[in-house]
Amino acid sequence: MNTKVFHNLSYGVYIISSLDGERPTGCTANSVMQITSSPATLALSMNHDNFTNSCIEKTGKFAVSILSETSDPSLIGQFGFQSGRDVNKFENILFETKEGLPVLTDSCGYIICKVIDKMETSTHTVFLGEVIDGDIQSVSPSMTYAYYHRVIKGKSPKNAPTYLPEEESENTIPSKTSWVCSICGYVYDEEAPFEELPDSYTCPICKQPKSKFVKQ
Repeated sequence: MNTKVFHNLSYGVYIISSLDGERPTGCTANSVMQITSSPATLALSMNHDNFTNSCIEKTGKFAVSILSETSDPSLIGQFGFQSGRDVNKFENILFETKEGLPVLTDSCGYIICKVIDKMETSTHTVFLGEVIDGDIQSVSPSMTYAYYHRVIKGKSPKNAPTYLPEEESENTIPSKTSWVCSICGYVYDEEAPFEELPDSYTCPICKQPKSKFVKQ
């Protein structure tokens, strides 16, 4: 099977949030879709290893913050490449509370859902959520996963439902040397040589230091 066909499916980029007790937490996701319009229902796919999964299980509800093309790209790394078990992902993040759940202000809209059913797969839980609230926060175009890869130059974490291992082709023509973030996969391609960047440089996606970049 040619797994590259999955790249032709369309996805958005979202921050899924819930609560760990009274503490807000969340993660980056791309597999959210509307299932029905009346009553409005969403489906959310969440990896078993994601801390947010267990929080949704306990609270029975989740929020979807829809990132836009103008949203700060570091939000994707803040919520996608570290665990809410270990860090407070909402530290220094602007958010407001809707129906008891945190939603990001730097988004083009939010949707609040209560879980009404779920289905387990070998690696992911698919939550069905009935929409109980939602609103538009900006007119900026919503960010697609294609935009994230093409423009922001990010990659999929291994917990993502859409993750596919990179394949090496025998016919690949050697390209110029690139510096790649070993945490989130961001490829540095600015005009200034990477070696000349100050040691204070951080990845624009996951905010990891320059030392986390590797030459490829």
